[in-house]
Amino acid sequence: MADITDIKTILYTEKTIEQQEHGVVVVQTSQRINKNNLKAVFREYFSIAPLKVNSLNQKGKTKRFRGKLGNRPGFKKFYVTLPQGAEIANLSV
Repeated sequence: MADITDIKTILYTEKTIEQQEHGVVVVQTSQRINKNNLKAVFREYFSIAPLKVNSLNQKGKTKRFRGKLGNRPGFKKFYVTLPQGAEIANLSV
């Protein structure tokens, strides 16, 4: 069972802030969580039942560091559609 520690951060970029105006919150999570577990976390900790959850596995970029190739870590992110008027910790939708 997943818990609140599996949610790493709410992403704030130009695109995600625009989506928040339409009721979609973008959440970066650990790799082990799935859609059903994320819905349960939102119900338990935020008292919000998400309308829809979409997931995306973001692969890490390959970068050069001091002439050697390396990989940035990948992460999983979810697009969570919230009901109208729902709020998450100083985040109004």
